[in-house]
Amino acid sequence: MRFVPRFTDGQEFPHPLGKVVCIGRNYADHARELDNPVPSEPLLFIKPATSVVSLDEPLDPPFSRGDVHYEIELALLIGEELTHATLDEAERAIVGIGLGLDLTLRDVQTRLKEKGHPWEVAKSFDGGCPLSDFLPLSRVPNWNALSFELKIDGELRQHGEGADMLFPVPTLVAEMSRHFTLQPGDVILTGTPEGVGVLPRGARLEMTLTGGLQATVQVVE
Repeated sequence: MRFVPRFTDGQEFPHPLGKVVCIGRNYADHARELDNPVPSEPLLFIKPATSVVSLDEPLDPPFSRGDVHYEIELALLIGEELTHATLDEAERAIVGIGLGLDLTLRDVQTRLKEKGHPWEVAKSFDGGCPLSDFLPLSRVPNWNALSFELKIDGELRQHGEGADMLFPVPTLVAEMSRHFTLQPGDVILTGTPEGVGVLPRGARLEMTLTGGLQATVQVVE
């Protein structure tokens, strides 16, 4: 059964999730912490709908495949079809804001990168994209004023500010629409701030977003 995005008031979005379009290294400090160059243009990749699970359910990633890293990100729900969108069109198409985890099989990704191979199998595996509910948008927010954070077992691990994105939300969405037609039900992940690390077994994750969104999830032992 395909994942259907849901708003914080319990209302389901009228379209199932199609795909998740992601950006890598959208925060300079995160790029540096992994010894990656800071990009001059967006580094885009896609997670399929089959990778998406709800943050209402315990996380059960494939620990048998090596270290699993957490990466918290601001998630955007798209409500209109976008192709070669302007900045205004890109902003108007966003109907919800939530949080997502871009779970990464880091050992697998490292081996693939060393060989110069694509690394979708390290990012796009089943369960690799847990998503929260979405705050509905009645108007375009101040993207720079948005902040979000992740605590693991009560300890702050990541804190992100919209103002620190290398590619701001409208620019990012418009750029994505130049390469991939975005459709209602698609979700965009906007990059992770510094502080990524190994996801501990049995940990409790608490995530918050400006506007009152909260999500808590347990990792399986």
